[in-house]
This record gives sequence, C-alpha cells and structure tokens, in this order.
Amino acid sequence: MSVLEIAAAIDEPERRPAAPRRSYGLAIAGFVLPVVLAILWEGLVAAGIANGRLMPPPSVVGRTLWGLAASGELLTHAGATLWRVAAGFGLGALAGTVLGAVTGALPVARSLLDPTLQALRAIPSIAWVPLFILWLGIFETSKIALIAVGVFFPVYLGVMGAILSVDRKIVEVGRTFRLSGFAMIRRILLPAVLPAYVVSLRVGLGLGWMFVVAAELIGASEGLGYLLLDGQQLGKPAQILAAIVIFAILGKLTDWLIEVAAAPFLRWQDAFGRSRGA
Repeated sequence: MSVLEIAAAIDEPERRPAAPRRSYGLAIAGFVLPVVLAILWEGLVAAGIANGRLMPPPSVVGRTLWGLAASGELLTHAGATLWRVAAGFGLGALAGTVLGAVTGALPVARSLLDPTLQALRAIPSIAWVPLFILWLGIFETSKIALIAVGVFFPVYLGVMGAILSVDRKIVEVGRTFRLSGFAMIRRILLPAVLPAYVVSLRVGLGLGWMFVVAAELIGASEGLGYLLLDGQQLGKPAQILAAIVIFAILGKLTDWLIEVAAAPFLRWQDAFGRSRGA
C-alpha cells in the first residue's frame, strides 16, 4: 500500500453500524437506588422504628420544598446560587484553560509558573475567605472569586497534564504528513487533549458547587448556602435537607449539560465506555 493510500485510509472516517435506538433503561436505573432508600426511610419513620426529628422523612422534606417553591423563596435562592456558580465557573475555567495550555506547551512557562500554582493549590479553600473579604468586600465579587479559585486548579492541571501526555508518535505522524500548525492543533492535539479537558471541566464544576457553600456562608442573604445556615441556626433539619436535595439536582443537571455539550466533539472516540453506535 502506498503512502497516499495510507493517508486516504487515515482521512476516511471509520464505517460504523447505524446507531441503534438509544435505550433509556440504564438512565432510569440510576434513579432506583435513591428512590428505594427514600421509601425505606419513609417506612422506618412511619413504623416508629426510626426517629424522624433530626432526619426528616422524604414526605416532610417534600412539603418543605413545596412551601419554599410556593413562596418563591426556592427560585430566589436557587437562582442566586446558580448565578454565582456560573460566573465563578466561567472565570475559573477560562483562567485554568489559558494557563494550563501555556504551561503545558512551553517548558519555560512551566518552570516559572507551575511551582507557584502548585503551592497555591495546597491552600485550603476556607483560608481564602478572609483575604477575599478584605480585598473584594463581602458582596458578590468575593463569592465569585472564591468559586473561581475552586474551579481553576482542576482545569489547569487537566489541561497541562493532557498536553504533556500527548503521544509523541502521533505528533510525528502529523509532521510526516506535513500538517500545518493549525492543522496539527485541530487534527492531532485537540482530539488528544479534549477528553481529559472535559473531565477536568466536570471536576472543576463539582468543586465550584462545593466552594459556593463556603462562599454563601460569608454574609450572604440569599442562596442555597444561606438556606443551609438558616436551617441550622433555627433548628430546621427539613430545610437543610431540602437545600441539599436542590444542590444535588442542580449539580447533576449542570454536569449533564457539560456532557451533552461535549458529546458532539467526542464522537470519534472508540473507547471501552462508549457503545459502538453512540
């Protein structure tokens, strides 16, 4: 086979069987465990076997959620938290992507920047709180900055590590076919880096949801973190659990949105975890 034929074979997309109709059975199965646990706890409390005062059953938590939704408080608090996470995630992911790409691609930048960034990564999140309050005040800016710090480091590490782990043989193949700089990035480097980048974004988003709780405990008057603190101070365990449930729902929903947004760019993968028709 000639070199041209090999090149044509590489360029030709792999012929895969027609995608079968997607089964939602496994997706639905993911809800079985929490539903079974909720029903079990409801039954234990109703039978008097367990005390539902400090750990209210799902029916009580559901009534609390309904009351918060009917009064409009749930939308206000969830919207405030969602806005803070979105702003912090955007800033942290952008900074992590840029610095991760620079340190991954340029050894000089990696030698200058990476040791300092690794040292900053070891600082506990709560240690930033008093400093951000002094620098940025107690309002939204300090909260968004704290969330951005939480998002930044996993994205930075993911991008830098993905670039450093690109197989040298793949790059040599691109050079053999005399790909231009842009073509090398588009056809070699981006496909190699993108799967790890998506994972780092998901990890960063998860830390963003964790950091928003710490951010909303510093003088917030609205937000799901404020609901948690208010429930703890007033002895309302049902309100605390209701806020935790909303955190879980919003966190899972935003993580799913990243998966959906990234899926069209990862269709080329023939990985073990992907079905052949996906």
